[in-house]
Amino acid sequence: MVSAGLEILGLSLCVVGSLLVMVACGLPMWKVTAFIEANIVVAQTIWDGLWMSCVVQSTGQMQCKVHDSVLALSHDLQAARALTIISSVMGVLGLMVVIAGAQCTNCIRTEYVKARVVNAGGVIYIISGLFVLVPLCWMANNIISDFYNPQVPASKKREIGAALYIGWAATALLLIGGALLCCSCPSGGNSGYSAKYAPTKRTTQNGEYDKRNYV
Repeated sequence: MVSAGLEILGLSLCVVGSLLVMVACGLPMWKVTAFIEANIVVAQTIWDGLWMSCVVQSTGQMQCKVHDSVLALSHDLQAARALTIISSVMGVLGLMVVIAGAQCTNCIRTEYVKARVVNAGGVIYIISGLFVLVPLCWMANNIISDFYNPQVPASKKREIGAALYIGWAATALLLIGGALLCCSCPSGGNSGYSAKYAPTKRTTQNGEYDKRNYV
């Protein structure tokens, strides 16, 4: 029962984490305009994402433009695109692996093998969390470096957007959920080995033991 509870809790955390990774991947708020000048009343706010850039007017209108060329993007954006997509795909793959080995399913009969399949799914989720953590930290480092760089104009400076915080939360859920799935172990009684018993001795009609029992 404890092992089944760990599987359900770990899988729930990993599924929520994978969904948050997909949300962070699609949101355009990876970089937002930094209000560092004396006059904080501005006419527009700029959002920069992996797939598009958006301009939000003070009136509430928003205009977005998809990035025309992948090669024209910075290296951190290109890496973030690739790694977040890989992380999302690995999240779906990990879900299928864990469901195949879960105790509530009958895809695999042997309990020992089922536990090992669940452990493999946990490893996949941990790798997925690491894949999405790399572009998040890389992007945050570039944003902070440009913010404190005096050579960068104030209009070009950005702050950390909401998508990065969502991605960090997703990473934490994936790592914790994957660790819980890796802690799922088979029970001691189901070790994959079956006990073998000697056949009982048979008696003949006259009440004596069959001589074949002594051969």
